[in-house]
Amino acid sequence: MTTTRVLVRDVDLPTTDAPRGGGTLALITLDNGDLRAPSTLGPETINELTGVLLGLRERAAAGEIAAVAVTGKPYVFAAGADLKRVSQVHERTAALALGRDGHAAYQLLAELGVPSFAYVNGVALGGGLELAIACDYRTVSATARPLGLPETSLGLVPGWGGATRLASIVGTPAALDIILTRGMTGRHLSAPDVARLGLVDAVFEPADFLERSIAWTAAVLRGEITPTRPEPESRASTDAAFAVARAQLDAVVGTSRPAPHRALDLMERARDRSVAESFVAEDEALADLVMTDEMRASVYAFGLTTAAKRPTGAPPKEAARPVRRVGIVGAGLMAAQIAYLVARKMKVPVVMRDIDTARAEAGLDHVSREVAKATKRGRLSEGAAARVLGSVSATTEITALADCDLIIEAVTEKLELKQRVFAELEEIIPAETVLATNTSALSVTAMASQLRHPERVVGLHFFNPVAAMPLVEVIRAEQTDESALATAFAVTKALGKSAVASADRPGFIVNRLLVLLMGRIIAAVENGTPVTQADHALDELGLPMPPFQLFDLVGPAVGLHVLTSLREDLGERFPRSPGLEAIVATGATVVTEAPAPGLPKRVAPSLQAVFDEHRDPAGQRGPVLDAVGVREDVLEALAREIDLMLTEGVISEPSQIDTAMILGAGWPFHLGGITPYLDRTGWSQRVRGARFLPEGVADVGGHRS
Repeated sequence: MTTTRVLVRDVDLPTTDAPRGGGTLALITLDNGDLRAPSTLGPETINELTGVLLGLRERAAAGEIAAVAVTGKPYVFAAGADLKRVSQVHERTAALALGRDGHAAYQLLAELGVPSFAYVNGVALGGGLELAIACDYRTVSATARPLGLPETSLGLVPGWGGATRLASIVGTPAALDIILTRGMTGRHLSAPDVARLGLVDAVFEPADFLERSIAWTAAVLRGEITPTRPEPESRASTDAAFAVARAQLDAVVGTSRPAPHRALDLMERARDRSVAESFVAEDEALADLVMTDEMRASVYAFGLTTAAKRPTGAPPKEAARPVRRVGIVGAGLMAAQIAYLVARKMKVPVVMRDIDTARAEAGLDHVSREVAKATKRGRLSEGAAARVLGSVSATTEITALADCDLIIEAVTEKLELKQRVFAELEEIIPAETVLATNTSALSVTAMASQLRHPERVVGLHFFNPVAAMPLVEVIRAEQTDESALATAFAVTKALGKSAVASADRPGFIVNRLLVLLMGRIIAAVENGTPVTQADHALDELGLPMPPFQLFDLVGPAVGLHVLTSLREDLGERFPRSPGLEAIVATGATVVTEAPAPGLPKRVAPSLQAVFDEHRDPAGQRGPVLDAVGVREDVLEALAREIDLMLTEGVISEPSQIDTAMILGAGWPFHLGGITPYLDRTGWSQRVRGARFLPEGVADVGGHRS
């Protein structure tokens, strides 16, 4: 275990005409001594910080120091509480102590008798950002990120003062956005973001960040700089902001997990409480939440996503082949997204090939638009943008792919077409070129079956939108060799994505489970459950979006194609749906626009008539289910399918399922993916006679208060 130390040194503050003479700054540095891991704040660190601040308070009273500042080791301020240690707390009294000890330490920054400063030089999350918030003034390095309060995504609340203090610094709407909207979705802030919000007082370049921050501190102490502070908010404006936030939580989160609602309550009631009273409320909320299954599942999920850069089943990286040029067959939306990502991240030439000039040019146009958007948002410099545009080309000539080290096909989901593409490529490429398919459900083994060198074919299943989705499923076909597989994993890592290994079985991991889920929802509707009732059946899980909104996002035609493909390969548990076929044939509207930003889309009223008109009475099975019955049918089907996937060897362990569902389907941390939820709701035991995970791995286990 690596413990973050609290190191202190005195720094002479400069005057306007000399490098010293402006008094003494006590500079605290948080450093765990490990360049590979961010500094976290465990109980030992909090206790040491308390002792250090008590000593500095005495020095301030004696006139020995003019100010105190806190910073971190290179590129890291502090990454929050040590979640592993938090998840090992087994008694509520110990959980209560975590909150109280953090508050006691941070409150000392307000009781030093001299001003306190935070020099946010890098990563500042959770308790780390709360430490900065507890200081009187804050500077930030221009490249610092991620910054944020992600506790609500982890089943917790900002319990070291964040829920109490943040609104007074950035205003209520921004605080709600940071703690709830961004917190629940993991969309962190960057230095420009926190500067715009007023969360920090000054931004300095990283090259001389510490020196500039110290000079700025001296100027503040001399009265030459007076950072601005927000005007008090009216009660009416904060009432309105909290009402909107509560409506969004009710619609999006519902009763699926307690943390976001507790955070909102803390923020709202802080308006009428003293700071001390608010801190007590934070302590109580934190203690309650630490002892929930949702929090333990969230920490389990966080650990999976953190470890996903080191995927299970990956061959030694030394087995990978060098990739100096990449070819992409197709220039449609998916192909162009992959081309842009490869050019941007791997910095190698990319050539797209399509069957006619118009399609090839359309692919290039898409890349150009993506580059323009990234440049406008500050994510690409002018030089980097020019490099990406210069490295992507498009052609109708298949021979242009002859000298590529890796070729990714991204053409229409038809097995015969993909086989023909690979056969044409094999005639022009050397034996060491790796061939990859972006298929979402088809057999990679079948695609390679007619080639002279099937061993070089591997699956690289990207998710849409490619830039945003962090997962790539790496599929090993029956004859894929270690070199091709290692290359696929190496490319995934170079692209900044996380890989999950899958055997070559229909639908692989994510689509097999998502399409099954949608199939069971649609089967219930075909059997007589009202569409709106079926659409609400999974609200209790708190999924990223309702089933029919997901169906609309994927695209009805794509969903029908994959459902049909999986039914042909895996059987009638992936049902046929005359209503779904009619939706695709007629282009029927599936969902309405969201009633307000942040609220889910719901089923179009006209959709019920489509199902009613095309329902096949002969295909109905069993009683009409209510919402609870639909949810139970879905959970039973998922538990059964995951058990089959383990038996078939699609994956080697349940955690790979969970990682894939979190990163590839956006399933929230509080579910732990899917297997922890099936365990704690009893479906694993009912379906397979055993849990997927040992008790206590992703739940409270036997330690319930």
